[in-house]
Order: sequence, then C-alpha cells, then structure tokens
Amino acid sequence: MEYWQRLEHPANVLVCGASRGIGLALSEQLLARADVARVWAVARHASQSADLAALAERHGDRLQRLDLDCCDEAALAALAQRLRAVTPQLHLLLCTVGVLQEGAAKAEKSLTQLDLQGLLATFQRNSCAPILLLKHLLPLLRGRHPCTVAALSARVGSIGDNRLGGWYSYRASKAALNQLLHTASIELSRLNPNSCVLSLHPGTTDTALSKPFQANVPAEQLFTPHFAAERLLAQVARHGPEQTGSFWAWDGQPIAW
Repeated sequence: MEYWQRLEHPANVLVCGASRGIGLALSEQLLARADVARVWAVARHASQSADLAALAERHGDRLQRLDLDCCDEAALAALAQRLRAVTPQLHLLLCTVGVLQEGAAKAEKSLTQLDLQGLLATFQRNSCAPILLLKHLLPLLRGRHPCTVAALSARVGSIGDNRLGGWYSYRASKAALNQLLHTASIELSRLNPNSCVLSLHPGTTDTALSKPFQANVPAEQLFTPHFAAERLLAQVARHGPEQTGSFWAWDGQPIAW
C-alpha cells in the first residue's frame, strides 16, 4: 500500500530547505495534493522568498513560511514548540539542506586541499542539520500514525560505490548522514511502528549546489528541480516501514552503503 493510501487524515508536512531548488519544488507539488493539509516551508530566509510568497498567495494558510537556521538548536527547539501548539502529528518530514562548495565548505580534489574548517562546515550542514531537525521534531513523529522522514543524500556518499575519489568532505558527510538516518530509523521504529526513514539520492539536479560542476554532465542526466521532486515523492510513496533505514536513488534503485 502506498504511503498516501495509508493516511487516515490529510498530511501535515514540513519541508526544510524549502525556499529554492528541490525543496521549493517539493513544497509546490505537495500543496497541489488534496491529501496534504498543510506544508510548513522552512528555510533561513523563507519569509523573503518571492517563490514561497507566490505559493502562499495561491494556497493561503495551507502554506506556513518559517525562517530558521537548522544548525541552530535553540531555533529548532522553538520550531518544535510552535508546531506542537498547532498539531499533534507530523506525517512527512523532508530535509533538502546541503552544501558542496560554499564559504568554508569545499569540493576537495586531493588530501592537500583538506582543512578542519572546511570539513566542519560541510559536516555541520550535510550531517548535523538533518539529524538535529529529526531530534527536535521527534515528539510529533511518535505514535502509530503513518510518517516518513526523508533527507537528501547523494550517490557519492556510498562507500561501496566510490571508485573515483575526491570530494572528501562531501562524500564523508553524506556517508555520515546515511549512518545517522539508519540509526534513527531503528529508534523511530520502536516509537512508531508505522514510520519510515529514507536516504534519497535525487540525481544531478540543476540547482545552485551543482551549478559549478555541470559542465561535463550530459543534458539528459541533468534534472530539473521539478523532475527531481516528482521522483523523490515517488520514492516516498512506494516505501514504508518494511524499508525503513534504506538508501534509494531517484529511479527506485537501491544504493550500496
């Protein structure tokens, strides 16, 4: 049975990283569904996003825009408190937050390019932020209601599939994210037997994250955010508690750890 068919009530959804790229496309597609009650669109500058403002004009109170840095634990605690005041449950938690090359974070090609500041910046965004978000929203996921938690990983985070090397901190941070999500899936399954936690690879998508690295990507392998979001939601739909703690590509193929 598909995820949407398992719901007894329209879904309460939170999308973190919702102001652009895949997160924005996910928010738009979710709001188009009659079986979604409300989408909380979370981003550092959600209230300043013209695209989210346009969605709010079309969907009214079904879209709630929240400014939040998901690396700020005090802000995450306040978010959890705010949500618990208006809803007892979250049915779908999607995290698209990530960094490849921005500020201190770098796509290192060799060991000589590694430094502690870059490693920490990459791990903070790619590994720590998603799991801290899950930590603080855990009370809304407990129970027996169907709920799915999914975060964007990457095929290059697969240790078994790594044959090219390079991108040290990005690869390692995504591998760490996979382990964190897998571990959380075990705990969450005890707290909610109808839960599912997924690591999802969206494919190479035309976003700010991949922009500097698109030159050698064939046109047919560079996805639009709309297509990536569509395929990611298809993975959410087809996977349930039996597949919790697993790692999937956009096309439904499993990825080796």
